[in-house]
Amino acid sequence: MVTAITQGVKISVNTVYQEEYSNPEKEHFMFAYQITIENLSDYSIQLMRRQWFIFDSNGTQREVEGEGVVGLQPLIEPGESYSYVSGCNLSTDMGSMSGTYLMQRMVDKTEFSVDIPEFHLVVPYRLN
Repeated sequence: MVTAITQGVKISVNTVYQEEYSNPEKEHFMFAYQITIENLSDYSIQLMRRQWFIFDSNGTQREVEGEGVVGLQPLIEPGESYSYVSGCNLSTDMGSMSGTYLMQRMVDKTEFSVDIPEFHLVVPYRLN
């Protein structure tokens, strides 16, 4: 698990290789990742947008940007957390992701950026 704290928001990431949804012969490797967002601040916050940078070990880079996560813009109260699971496909057996969330402080509508720490997507046999 990797974690990072930015402006009172802790982001933790766990990854899992999805062998049953992958097809290495066709250069298709599927990974799932679980993100937990913990509000360590004194204010209610809402996740407004996400921006991902996806890197494949063959040099391919992608950027994904949009509203919320998995179709939601969760409101997270002080001391609470929100978790979700999503996925990413790569054309190689190794890669990485990182990014940012645009959050909004509900008390004054101030927007701020939270870092999503870089995490690696690696097929288990590559770790031996």
